[in-house]
Amino acid sequence: MGSPNMHIKSVVKTSLIDFPNRLASIVFVGGCNFRCPFCQNAELVLRPGELPDLPVEEVLASLRERRGFVDGLVISGGEPTLEAGLFDFAREVTALGLAIKLDTNGYRPDALGRLLEAGLLEFVAMDIKAAPDRYAEAAGLPALRLERIRESLELLRASPCAHELRTTVVPGLVAVEDADALAELVHGAQRYVLQQYRPDRALVPALQDVTPYTVRELEELAARLNARGVPTTIRGV
Repeated sequence: MGSPNMHIKSVVKTSLIDFPNRLASIVFVGGCNFRCPFCQNAELVLRPGELPDLPVEEVLASLRERRGFVDGLVISGGEPTLEAGLFDFAREVTALGLAIKLDTNGYRPDALGRLLEAGLLEFVAMDIKAAPDRYAEAAGLPALRLERIRESLELLRASPCAHELRTTVVPGLVAVEDADALAELVHGAQRYVLQQYRPDRALVPALQDVTPYTVRELEELAARLNARGVPTTIRGV
């Protein structure tokens, strides 16, 4: 069998913070089905073809050599569920004895469901872009079908796989007043993380001049969500 069809653009050999309770490597794939205006990985989203692919067999060989030192792999992007070879790649990584964490925007519930059903994922981090009425704008996808996001959330709620949901709190796209709508969307989450917005590398230049919320404002949104039964923490402040 040939190597899985994966467009891996870069690798981080060791991370202590990206996979809970694991010392992990990270692979980043190119291409995305969203165009979030605040995205920090513009080159992976807009110009993946300009970045060379790393040979999958070499990535797997490196992971094979490092097992015993790292015990997990984070598959990130871009959007990994667009990769035709993701399932086969995950199966080969699992065969090496490595646990897998998937970073995803949740817009391909079919791909996510297949991975979950096969037991190939130990942890999923799914981005929640905004409250439902601003979701299409925050995803940069005017024709966004929110039911796909809801389906992925239902898959995570029903799965034994550990997960977290996370929202980058961008002023103008996410507000403290969105607490009720966000709580309705993410109800049942094992953990919900509010991430501080970093404007310096935003995909849309106009957002590079947006001032992030204060820590107090993030804490107020977190408090409102916790009061609504959503276990919420803050990251990046």
